[in-house]
Amino acid sequence: MVGISGIARADTADVQTAWRLLDYMAVDYGGAVSGGRVKSASEFAEMTEFAASVSTRLAALPPTPARATLIADASRLQGVIAAKGPPEEVARIAHGLAADLLNAYPVPLAPAKAPDLARGATLFAQNCASCHGMTGDGHGPDAAKLTTPPIAFSDVKRARQRSPFALYQVIEQGIDGTAMQSFASLPSDDRWALAFYAGRFAFSDAQAAEGERLWKSDASLRRAIPDLTALAGLTPETLAKAVGPDKADAAIAYLRRHPEVVIPKPAGSLSVARDKLQRSLAAYRDGDRHAAQELALSAYLDGFEPLEPMLTARDATLMGHIESAMGEFRASLQQGRPADEIATRVQVLDGLFDDADAALSPDATSSASTFLGAFTILLREGLEALLIVVAMIAFLRKAERPEVLPYVHGGWIGALAAGGLTWVVATYAIGISGASRELTEGFGSLFAAVVLLSVGIWMHGKAQADQWQRYIREKMSRALSRQSAWFLFGLAFIVVYREVFETILFYAALWTQGNGGVMLAGAGSAVLLLGLIAWAMLRYSRDLPIAKFFAYSAWLMALLTIVLAGKGVAALQEAGMIDIAPLSGGIRVSVLGIFPTVQSMGAQLLMLVAVAGGFILNRRRAVVATT
Repeated sequence: MVGISGIARADTADVQTAWRLLDYMAVDYGGAVSGGRVKSASEFAEMTEFAASVSTRLAALPPTPARATLIADASRLQGVIAAKGPPEEVARIAHGLAADLLNAYPVPLAPAKAPDLARGATLFAQNCASCHGMTGDGHGPDAAKLTTPPIAFSDVKRARQRSPFALYQVIEQGIDGTAMQSFASLPSDDRWALAFYAGRFAFSDAQAAEGERLWKSDASLRRAIPDLTALAGLTPETLAKAVGPDKADAAIAYLRRHPEVVIPKPAGSLSVARDKLQRSLAAYRDGDRHAAQELALSAYLDGFEPLEPMLTARDATLMGHIESAMGEFRASLQQGRPADEIATRVQVLDGLFDDADAALSPDATSSASTFLGAFTILLREGLEALLIVVAMIAFLRKAERPEVLPYVHGGWIGALAAGGLTWVVATYAIGISGASRELTEGFGSLFAAVVLLSVGIWMHGKAQADQWQRYIREKMSRALSRQSAWFLFGLAFIVVYREVFETILFYAALWTQGNGGVMLAGAGSAVLLLGLIAWAMLRYSRDLPIAKFFAYSAWLMALLTIVLAGKGVAALQEAGMIDIAPLSGGIRVSVLGIFPTVQSMGAQLLMLVAVAGGFILNRRRAVVATT
């Protein structure tokens, strides 16, 4: 809704009345004059009166830089009407003046939500049909009693020049000097429902069916009418200049029956994903590969990705299939595959989306599924972070450096606090974009992988050293400086926040299902189990000989390095920062960071080689040291 301008604080009713009169003259002047001759003396007198009224109202508006021009154009319009000028010229001047008027003195142009056509039908039958007729032909039972004939909404020629906004203005203000009274007492939503309902009479159901086909298949048409504001102010005549009269009539017939389709879909919607995939395919067929790739990426990030947490909780296998299929679709675009192959992939995704719709439906929700989802998600995400943090704590205890422990504890506690803030942002404030989610996970994973690679190789080297105990007691005490302590703080924060971030997104999705108590029970159970695992690890590590502790920790860090490398690359692929080259027949084990793409598998192989090289070098150094 457009607010009243701070510069031009005009009375909304004055501006709307002037705009309504201009729109009425633009459409109906042809019924008064034709070929320089008066066809209807009463209608010509009405046009003359309306033109004078517009000039008077414009002169009374608050001063603005545009007011003088508006008054001059209104005088010119009066002159053309007085000279019985052609209807085309009157319509051009009146429509131009009406548009300039709204630019200078803005007023509400569109409904706040999609009009309810069923409500519009009821209101029309109660308030309008007696004059305008049930079919909008202007021949209602009371029409013959009126001096000025009621508008025939079924008149195609005039309907092509009339927008829903124009009808809304007439409904709100009435028409001076006629039997058309004001319905300003009706709520705004009801007036908009009446306007859209009356605006559909001139266009047939067959045209609406064709319009639906055009709307779903023609991306340029959807771009031309992006929202309710555009639709409410659009006339078929204006749209015809861009797409042709037949397409315009069909599109308007459909959209005035289904105005809800122009409302932008919220992020995280399979309908968004479907729509963007179709638009991607259309762009690819048109030869615009860049646009096709951007739309395919948006289909994932803006349509499907926000639904991943909920779908993972309901059907993790299906989620994996869809994620892989969308990656393969983007890869096919990058490789320039035939359009028919691309279309086949879209059909496959449509089928998978149908399955996802069923899995995500309210009927599929149960207390058991919510509990298991909350439990398994936190256990899976938490275990990875727990292994790293516990290893750090156990290491500091072995190194007899308890004063550094607060830094590690501060890191993971700070990550939990940041996670709480993320919950607020994701749930109650602005939401987090799909790209932001993937980038956070991707860069966090790769950073942690690189750090753990160096830590793992270092620990493996210390496990091989003969003088490990003297090294720990003498050198480690000096090596763990304040700078190193803050490094441990940062590592603890990153590895925990990465997992907390992912968990928060899952829980925010589960929370919307309404089973909050069950979700919290699942989360509490997972926290309890993680606590027992942490206790057992710390208890066992306390009695573990330090050489074995270093060896086991090194292998643990090596494994997590490889896992995080795969996850990081996969996340950056999903964010569109890294290309996708699928591996046909490749396996997918997301918990181990294994994804069937050349890039993610290549990253894991690279980390495996680095780990192996570091371990081999450590062994050689150990051999040299003992000889």
